[in-house]
Amino acid sequence: MAWFYLLAAGILEIVWAFSMKQSQGFTKLTPTVITIVAMIASFWLLALSMRSLPLSTAYVIWTGIGAVGAFLVGILVLGEPANAFKITAAVLIVSGLVMMKLASS
Repeated sequence: MAWFYLLAAGILEIVWAFSMKQSQGFTKLTPTVITIVAMIASFWLLALSMRSLPLSTAYVIWTGIGAVGAFLVGILVLGEPANAFKITAAVLIVSGLVMMKLASS
């Protein structure tokens, strides 16, 4: 169950990052509320996952999911530019996440 909580927490991190961007500096109410609710839920699920997962594993995977997810949302949804360096960096992050998961098994 801890891995499910961690995955959900990572997805919510992507949600709050995107909604924060949409809030335009917390000037739009709905995206601001989504940001705050998603942040709280993400932290709560991360805390639940840490009941049985080590901090070093849980935190790295949580931030990695958020980082790569926000990167993909930026490119695919917001039309932000991608280049070989950014894509290579994302691939390296994902590789690190896989290695962290394998190391914790």
